[in-house]
Amino acid sequence: QAQLMESGGGSVQSGGSLTLSCTPSKDYITFRCMAWFRQTPGNKREAVASINSDGTTHSAQSLARRFTISRDNAKNTLYLQMTNLQPDDTAMYYCAADRRVSCRFDVPPPSRLADWGQGTQVTVSS
Repeated sequence: QAQLMESGGGSVQSGGSLTLSCTPSKDYITFRCMAWFRQTPGNKREAVASINSDGTTHSAQSLARRFTISRDNAKNTLYLQMTNLQPDDTAMYYCAADRRVSCRFDVPPPSRLADWGQGTQVTVSS
């Protein structure tokens, strides 16, 4: 099982921006689907966005205007660019990936993705 490492979280004021990154601990691992989820205490993990190996992306409708997912296959790195952050975006953000599952047509449910990071906290103050 691959280990994923997120970075880029932090505390920002409302209206600010952050870019999260996610890399696997082993460079030779390539993933078919990579995705971002977020979770607040007491709630289920919420899909933020996914990107397939062919570049196809899907995003939560409520976030699509402000959040952009991308991946650099050469660097084996996943990104989430977040703009105009609001206090409701405060959550732990998780990177997830799978070597076999496709996310070409939708964001897979968390249970289908095999590899996860430990999460990076994003806190937005008003």
